[in-house]
Amino acid sequence: MNVISTRAMELVSKHKPTLEKAVQAAKTRGYWSLYPEHLKPYGENAKDEGMEAFKAHLGKPFEIDVPGASGTVGAEESPFGIEMGITYPKPDINEVLKAAQAAMPDWRRAAPEVRASVCAEILERLNARTPEMIFAVMHTTGQAFMMAFQAGGPHAQDRGLEAVTYGYMAMTQVPEGEVIWEKPQGKNPPLVMKKHWRIAPRGVAVMIGCSTFPTWNGYPGLFASLVTGNPVVVKPHPGAVLPLATTVKIAREVLAEAGFDPNLVTLAADDHDAPIAKELCTRPEVKVIDFTGSTAFGTWLEDNCRQAQVYTEKAGVNFVVIESTDDFKGMIRNMSFTLSLYTGQMCTTTQNIFVPKGGIETDQGHKSFDEVAEALAKGVEKFLSDDARAVEVLGAIQNPATAERIKEAEKMGRVILESRPIDHPYLKGARVHTPAMLVLEKDRAADYCKECFGPVSFVIPCDDGTDCIETAKRTVQEHGAITAGLYSTSRDVIEQAEEACLDAQVALSVNLTGGVFVNQTAAFSDFHATGGNPAANAALVDLAFVANRFRFVGVREPA
Repeated sequence: MNVISTRAMELVSKHKPTLEKAVQAAKTRGYWSLYPEHLKPYGENAKDEGMEAFKAHLGKPFEIDVPGASGTVGAEESPFGIEMGITYPKPDINEVLKAAQAAMPDWRRAAPEVRASVCAEILERLNARTPEMIFAVMHTTGQAFMMAFQAGGPHAQDRGLEAVTYGYMAMTQVPEGEVIWEKPQGKNPPLVMKKHWRIAPRGVAVMIGCSTFPTWNGYPGLFASLVTGNPVVVKPHPGAVLPLATTVKIAREVLAEAGFDPNLVTLAADDHDAPIAKELCTRPEVKVIDFTGSTAFGTWLEDNCRQAQVYTEKAGVNFVVIESTDDFKGMIRNMSFTLSLYTGQMCTTTQNIFVPKGGIETDQGHKSFDEVAEALAKGVEKFLSDDARAVEVLGAIQNPATAERIKEAEKMGRVILESRPIDHPYLKGARVHTPAMLVLEKDRAADYCKECFGPVSFVIPCDDGTDCIETAKRTVQEHGAITAGLYSTSRDVIEQAEEACLDAQVALSVNLTGGVFVNQTAAFSDFHATGGNPAANAALVDLAFVANRFRFVGVREPA
């Protein structure tokens, strides 16, 4: 019988209402969000206090316990040009894994509601530190302030809570206590057995963070593994360590307060020139891996880490089909924001825009293919014409290689919108570029069927609406996508697109002209990816994402 601390039981009582609401939200799929996405609830001086807390890290070693650490690592460079200079303990992989395994037994014995409540407390503490996290995310990823606040803070926390909720739901599918199994035997006495079931976590989990959305993409895997009983080693991207280092430190504090070994969550930071992910992930102790990033490394993990359950989100070629519209102006406005947000550095941003070569019907009359393409280009150009406004949408480019990719992409086809650099009005070293847009012919599939990560999109003429949909479907089936969009006034075309997306297993958004965008999703309602095409083998968050992180082990004996 595991002895649970008084503090852990207090957390169970504290977070029970939240878990009940979260379970209901997951079942109904309507709007529900626990964490405020406006600054006011975080305090009158939240922005200034967050900046000061962030600045306190600069030029110093980050204080966190890492088992067997010796020396330091640290290579973060702000895309906005400020000096970071933060160092982190250099991990000893043997000691980190040994400590994680040693921490596991007590955590495994804890009931599902205990683990879920401890995770909920970690998320509550993370939410309280949101003002600080804004700047940690902003200056490692290049996200503009508002996106860093929402996507790096409350929206990431929502996704984390969603993973906790689905893990809790999966673990409570069998009775928690003892049951009596009685089978009649006719005239003979019945067969009677006592049975109970234990939850057996897979083992040590590794969460590999990405450089663009370290918290939003990282929290689902981290909390899905932790709530199901697995210790987690967090391996951040070398360019975006601070947000996840802060997360790990908070998690360790909560775990210790609740009477558990803080080594249930450990940090394993590295440098670009001395990566540790391959060595770490191929260790036999590692049983679960979560990864967001390049197709090349995601595929390597899938091929070489056979001892582990590997969840990957890799590259895709997201598309929008424009067949017709009854709100041409609204469509252009919506698409302009979609293509501009965070300089296209989102795994959900549209890359390929398929348009019938004969043009489309609109509320403004017939528009030729060239008129549609020109309107898209001018829409983005106009939307970003005010530099002071533009930088708050674009943010900065996280990796210099992405800026170089724009130049190469502009050689592929007919440029209808040329990318231009922008001087940031108050962060003079910021790496800011506007999107580029090109027209590519349909036979240039070799170019548009590979992800051109960053602010580059292609407008592609097809024979008609059906050809647009079928071409888009093939790109997803062969190369993957996380988002798909359609503009059409025809119910038959909408149904055709829905069937095509069902075949390709990609989420579809139809006729977005207002304040909802194809590249944004809501926790507890939208699934991020489906796990059914080459872009990702898992969905954030469904039961499949959590259920394979543990097993039910039955124990039975005669009653």
